[in-house]
Amino acid sequence: MIDETDKRLLSALQTDAHLTAQDLGDRLNLSASQAGRRRQKLEETGIIRGYRARLDPERLGLAIQAFVQVQLGTHGPEQSREFARLVSTRPEIVSAWTLTGEADYLLRVYCADLRALHRLIHEVLLPHRAVTRVQSQIVMDQFKEDAPLPM
Repeated sequence: MIDETDKRLLSALQTDAHLTAQDLGDRLNLSASQAGRRRQKLEETGIIRGYRARLDPERLGLAIQAFVQVQLGTHGPEQSREFARLVSTRPEIVSAWTLTGEADYLLRVYCADLRALHRLIHEVLLPHRAVTRVQSQIVMDQFKEDAPLPM
């Protein structure tokens, strides 16, 4: 279990993962070594799964963000594994979820342009033998960035 100090540490790291043990200690009223040990424990237990740089997709030439819903025609373990393998090979698919409801999967994708999104849907997803329906929604504007988890 994590305590209030751990929650404050996690909140600070979600805002700025570059904080040093000294920075964390100053914010949490702990010594640098105490803060460092707490962070290490949270990493070792898997609560902190890693650190990433947040990149600007548009500056990298990824002008199109879309959510793609995929419905399978057959629902067996083999079809699910095959589809998951396909998704894992595609760099433009940055996250994927299984869902309840009409769609079986929701994919978040970034593409350079509409032509690239079209190719992903029509040349990659729809030809998969288990896929029967694909529906995409293109993001017009993201007015709230991916936020830190609530503490």
